[in-house]
Amino acid sequence: MRVCFISRRYFPAISGMSVYARNLLQELVALGHDVTMISQYRGDAEGTKVYGGGPPPPVPGVKVIGLEALGEQSGGDFERDIETMVNVATEEHEREPFDLFHAQYGYPTGLAALEASRRTGRPNVVSIQGGDGHWVGTCCAAHKRAMLAVLGHSGATLIGSRSFAREVESNHGTPLERFTVIPGAVDVERFHPRKGREPGDLSPEGPRLLYHGRVDARKGALVLLDAFWKLTEEGRLPAGTRLVYSGIGPDLEEVRTTVKRLGLAGSVEVLGYTPYESAPEVYRGSDVFLSPTFAEGFSNTVLEAMAAGLPIVSTRSVGVVDCLRDGENALLVEPGDALALADAIERVLSDEALRRRLAADALDEVRRVYSWPAVAERIVAVYRGLLGTEPDTGWSIEGPRDECRFREKPHLL
Repeated sequence: MRVCFISRRYFPAISGMSVYARNLLQELVALGHDVTMISQYRGDAEGTKVYGGGPPPPVPGVKVIGLEALGEQSGGDFERDIETMVNVATEEHEREPFDLFHAQYGYPTGLAALEASRRTGRPNVVSIQGGDGHWVGTCCAAHKRAMLAVLGHSGATLIGSRSFAREVESNHGTPLERFTVIPGAVDVERFHPRKGREPGDLSPEGPRLLYHGRVDARKGALVLLDAFWKLTEEGRLPAGTRLVYSGIGPDLEEVRTTVKRLGLAGSVEVLGYTPYESAPEVYRGSDVFLSPTFAEGFSNTVLEAMAAGLPIVSTRSVGVVDCLRDGENALLVEPGDALALADAIERVLSDEALRRRLAADALDEVRRVYSWPAVAERIVAVYRGLLGTEPDTGWSIEGPRDECRFREKPHLL
């Protein structure tokens, strides 16, 4: 079939959405589908600083169209960018018809897919993948109307976990039966344990603790520094223990400033931007993965850490509790609890039997449950179920634009 995939972010932007898109596109091509990707990107300094920016690179077997988010970069005018995406999608459809549109993220790309369907008569799928479910629509009335249109009128609404679906239900009143739960996945061929070591091994020169992903207070990046400082001050860490931050994000400079203020420069390393191609080696060079996040849609980094054979300390948060269970394949604490996080880090470092069991069980589970070929087949099955159906066009978002934090800081959306 011929698929138009409308992406909110793609490489060089570093995001879980970029990873998801890359792997799904690869699987769709391998299954013989004709895919065009229309991807937004940031070309300005502010957007590039947070995620990385610039046009998307070529993707083997995929027609790639990069659209700079000029409206978003000019005062949060998402509506301008939606119109551009729809115009490009319909022009491509006129050249050679698509069978369906698949949007990644509810707004603005999901709304673009709904409008493209309205103009072409082709069905659509929307993946809810993170901030669009956690925050978008709770920010202002205009974005509320947009999210209600997407959640109530998309042909199929994919979501990564049941806990995330329940949060979206709470935020917007969307019935749970509107969602098709399909978890995230990981390329287990790229992400695997380091050769010559067993899951749960610690480096002889001292444990390396890894935070990898968007450096964002909403991901617990600052809570982690509080926990690590407490462990350091109280002498509760093995000799040579280092904490590594890998990634960029809105709070990268705050992390760097706090490291200096707390006197942790000798034991905390801030790598900054890490290309996706380098991510497997970052995991394999580490001993314990830390994800103190407040909420996820479905965490790619957690799956990557599981596949790399790392023991994990994370939180009892939306999008995490669906794949991690305290004491079984990870240690979990309450989000934002720096003291509990410190205790869990100390426990996983000091209890060798526990550390090895957690890492081994997580590795076994990710290989059985979260491989990309199996997940892609489930997504394609959703596509097939929609082929030839008429899109729901009974939606409207008419109303005034009001003040919104995402118009003031659109790079956070």
